[in-house]
Formats: sequence, C-alpha cells, structure tokens
Amino acid sequence: MAAHVLAHADRLPDKVAVSVVDTANATTLTYRALKHAVLGTGGGLRAAGCVPGDIVLLRLGNTLDFPIAYLGALAVGLVPVPTSAALTEPEVARIIADLRPRLTLRDPNVSSAPGAPEIGLATLNALRAHPPADWHMGDPERLGYIIYTSGTSGQPRAVAHAHRAIWARQMMHDGWYGLRSDDVLMHAGAFNWTYTLGTGLMDPWSVGATALIPAPGTGPDALGSLLSRHGATIFAAAPGVYRQMLARADMPDVPSLRHGLSAGEKLPETTLAAWRKATGTDIFEAYGMSECSTFISSSPAHPAKQGALGQPQTGRYIAILADGAPTERGAPGTIAVHRSDPGLMREYLNAPEETAAKYAGDWFMTGDMGVMDEDGQITYLGRDDDMMNAGGYRVSPIEVEAALADAPGLTGVGVTQIEVKTGVFIIAAFYTSSAPLDETALRAYVEPKLARYKHPRAYIHVPKLPTGANGKLVRRRLPLFWPQTTKAT
Repeated sequence: MAAHVLAHADRLPDKVAVSVVDTANATTLTYRALKHAVLGTGGGLRAAGCVPGDIVLLRLGNTLDFPIAYLGALAVGLVPVPTSAALTEPEVARIIADLRPRLTLRDPNVSSAPGAPEIGLATLNALRAHPPADWHMGDPERLGYIIYTSGTSGQPRAVAHAHRAIWARQMMHDGWYGLRSDDVLMHAGAFNWTYTLGTGLMDPWSVGATALIPAPGTGPDALGSLLSRHGATIFAAAPGVYRQMLARADMPDVPSLRHGLSAGEKLPETTLAAWRKATGTDIFEAYGMSECSTFISSSPAHPAKQGALGQPQTGRYIAILADGAPTERGAPGTIAVHRSDPGLMREYLNAPEETAAKYAGDWFMTGDMGVMDEDGQITYLGRDDDMMNAGGYRVSPIEVEAALADAPGLTGVGVTQIEVKTGVFIIAAFYTSSAPLDETALRAYVEPKLARYKHPRAYIHVPKLPTGANGKLVRRRLPLFWPQTTKAT
C-alpha cells in the first residue's frame, strides 16, 4: 500500500507533496523528503524489533508525524492503527487490551494507557534519518491496517483491512474526486482522521498531486482565504465545516477552485445551495463507512440528482437488498456491498461470529437504508435502526430533517421517534436555534413539504445536538433530551 501511494516520488522528487498552512506560514515536504521520512521511519521501527505483521498503535496529534508514521509502518509490513487524539485513557486501554500492540507511537500531549512499549515523539522524529528500509511487498490480501468504527451504533469495533484496499481508492479518483496530478487538494480535517488520511493525503499522493492541510487551530473563518491564497483546486471537508465557513465569513474569490468534496454525514441541500452561490462551484458527496470507505458518490462527470448521494463508483458491486434479495428499482432496502469489492474489510478483528452476522450470502449488509432509481442513483434514507414507523409507514429521519433544514432561524435538527406511552410512538424534531422558535410556524413550514404522516408531532429546542467524536449526529441519544412534560399534538 505505501509503495503504491508513493509510486510517483522518484519521478517528482522536488514537487511539493504536502504543505501545512496557516494565515502566515507554510511548512512543506517534497516527494523526495516524504519518501525518505517514510522509509527511514519504517527502517527505524524494524530496528526497534518490530517484524512484519506486528500491530503498531498511533497515539499522535494533528501533525505530519501521523501520516509519516502510518506509511512508515505500512512500508515495512507492520499494521498501523490510526486513532483519534480525542480518545480518553480508558478508551485507549480497551484498544490496547483488544489488540495487544507491539508498540505505541505517542505524542506526550495525547492520552494513552499502559500495556505496550512506547516510542515518544522526539524518538519517532529522529527515525526519519534512519537508513531507509526496502518496501515490504507481499500478498495484497494480508492484513494492512486496522481502524475503529465510530461506535455510533454501539461499542466501537476493530475493522481489519487488507493492503488491497488501496486499489479500491483508485475508483474514487474519477468516481468522486475528478482527481488529476496537477491538483492542489486541501482537506479541512485533522491528520489523524481517516477521511483526511485517505482523501486528503494518500489519494493525492498516489497520483503525484499536492496535499494542502490547514495548520492545527485554523478556524473555519480562515479556510476560505487559505483556499484562495494557495490556489487550491479541490476542497474536502465534512458538511459541518461548509456550514461554519458560510456562516462565519464572506467567502473570498477562489478562482482556482474547481469543486468541493463532502463526506462523513449527509450534506444538507441548503448548505450545497449556499456554497454554490458563494463560490460558483459544486460540492460532490460520497457515502462510505469504516468497513468499506466510500463507494457511492457523485462526481464532476456524474453529478447527483437533487437529494441523491450519487451512484456506485465504476468497479464497485453494490445492491439494495430486502429479505436477502435485490429490490426492484425505486423500492427501499439495505445498502449492501458484494464480498468481492477490493475495498471491503477482511473482518472485524477476532470476531468471526460478528463478521458472519453482517453478511447475507455474498453481500455485506451496511445497516444503512437506501433506494436506487432507474438510472442507478441512490438516495440515502438513514440507518436501518433509525427508521421510524408512523401509522404503519416507514419514515426516514433524513427526509424529515431535510425538510426542516432551511426553516428560518433553525441552525440544526435531528429527528427520531419517541415512545410517549407503552407501544405508542411519535416523530419528534429536536432543533437548535438562538432562541426557541414558534412551533406553529415550524408546522406551517413543513406542511407543504411532507405527507402528513411524516410530520413531527413535537418540536424540542435543545442547546446542542448530540454528536460523536467525528461530528456526526447520534440519533439514539436524542430521546435523552425528551422532557417528560412535553405533549405531542
């Protein structure tokens, strides 16, 4: 995988591979320097006693140390485990007990837990000057890296991926990014987020493009000026970042920008419309998961229809299943990925029964609901366990949230069903705004947009919507905000 990512380094030794920028400075690495740092780090880890197949836990901050350590481990056949710097010591302790890593690579400012020998940040940086290792080549099916699910549907799980996963990422280049070797791709996320690691770094490097990452602490109000000043041609971020950029500052002219990319949660139509108006460019959305990265998307060559995610990328084998069989076009079901997809995980590590339970025959069941139209475009309907029942009708919370998203004064919304008495459920909308909104006005706003059975029966003003570490709405926590005195109408 690492050899594939840096295959252009010898051809483009003096080209800038990555630049970390803020409003006044830029720290850059050329492809020559990047390859040297990666292979030096790999050689140092081998010299420290690691052998191919050993697990290495990454407890590093939002710095270049993270991707260099990640690729350095991969380069010599080790199995890196990227983790969020936000994890607490008890959370890290569970991971260490689960994986029994050979080493932990640690920034002293990032929490960790005992259980594995540590290499500190200063020593890790020094490894870049170690004599470079040779690439460790082998079976593409072998274990490559491990990532943990976000845990939004329960306990986080260790997802084991093979080296072949990098082949699937090539399908995103045309199927989502429209990526070229002359691109400057800026990602607004942290280095230690897998979305940034893949879309923001490895993918542009694998075609010889330049990656641009805002320095730690850069706020959303500065991102527009960085896009403009550094000539970014593609911008990648989560939907929340786009919303914050549009809300906090006037967007400067971005003449080099061709388009934006969005993933992590559903992109609201109102955010897309506001971005188009502010920049004159489009945003292309993708759907994926820890177990299979992104595999459904829109792209410059294949824009999505309004409300749809896009279509399966060329080379992906995707279906909408109900009762174990593909549905008719236009009928809802569970989004499923065929086991032959190169981007699909090997397994949930050390959990064969849990892995087997995710399959229906040869299909991996994502747990997300969708519907495919006659043109192959897929509309996302939400998690299977998020789907609501209103008078016998299945209702997607995504659809109700989209109908409310641009209501005047509303800044955020999450919808779920609430059991108001034994066996009786209603649809409730939990929303944020500067002050409670007039409920009659909200009902009137929804009236022409949704069938009556889809209307929320209660509107609850909350100070903040519950989100996970990755910023996604956690709907299963919404009932905690339900006041016992609330009456549905």
